[in-house]
Amino acid sequence: MSAHEVDSALFVYGSLLSARHRRRILARDVSAAPTRLEGFERRRARYFYIVQRAGAHTPGLLLSGLEAGDFTRLDRYEDVPRLYTRERVEVTVEDGATLRCWIYMPTEALLDGAE
Repeated sequence: MSAHEVDSALFVYGSLLSARHRRRILARDVSAAPTRLEGFERRRARYFYIVQRAGAHTPGLLLSGLEAGDFTRLDRYEDVPRLYTRERVEVTVEDGATLRCWIYMPTEALLDGAE
């Protein structure tokens, strides 16, 4: 099965799981659906981050209907490119289908401070 790619979707796994927190950043509500990322484990130091680990999965939410201005605000919040980079990843939605969407991946600067 090939993954469908969605430019307006973002997988979140940390502080952005909170609807209240997202609303503060985006100044609006966005659609959020349970999703998981296979092969990664969520960890936390000062900030949440993920690392690859075989057999692991990270539960999260798929935010959809995001616009360019939303990504600008989110990139600023996530301190791109210093602490995170925005990259494509394949996630699994509730019905088992997969899709490619955006995710914030930790940089070496964030990981160096996490150890």
